[in-house]
Formats: sequence, structure tokens, C-alpha cells
Amino acid sequence: MSVFMLVEIGVKDSGLYAEYIRRIPDVIRQHNGRYIVRSSKVTPNSGGWKPDRIILVEFDNIDNLRECFASPEYAALAPLRERSTATRSIVIESENTDG
Repeated sequence: MSVFMLVEIGVKDSGLYAEYIRRIPDVIRQHNGRYIVRSSKVTPNSGGWKPDRIILVEFDNIDNLRECFASPEYAALAPLRERSTATRSIVIESENTDG
């Protein structure tokens, strides 16, 4: 069953972040992940939430997601993200929505 990771990004260093976003898609793909959306065109709707950038990634299952972010490939890129952004993320597991 698919799982999703929703990420809110506040960019602090656009140069470092550009390097991260150039390299991270390969790591995501290696672990059966797919970008659903990556955008800075975010319009607040309610609750005062005003993110600079939103990213939604889908993985085939929770194990793929965990393996991705525990991988040596991700560990090599994580410092770029940590230095270049303020990031919050959540994992969303699909539930049966029938009836």
C-alpha cells in the first residue's frame, strides 16, 4: 500500500538547495519513490499555513521510504538539505477509504 511523505521547505540558501534538488531525485527513484508534486507555487487556504515550498513523494510501501532515508546515498545528501533549508515533514499511510 502506498505511503506519502509531505515536506514543507523554507529555503535559506538557494545555491546549496539547488545542488540538493539536482541530486536527490536519483536517490528517491532508487527506492521506488515518485514525486507527485514539487512546487513553490503554494497558495495558503486556511489555518495561517504559508510554506515557501511543498513536496509530495509517493513510495510503494513504508519499507521503501524508510530504506531511502536510511540509505548511505541519502546520508551523503542530507547535510545539503539541513544547511540550506528549514524542513518539516510527515509520513502519510494510506487507509482503506471504502464506505
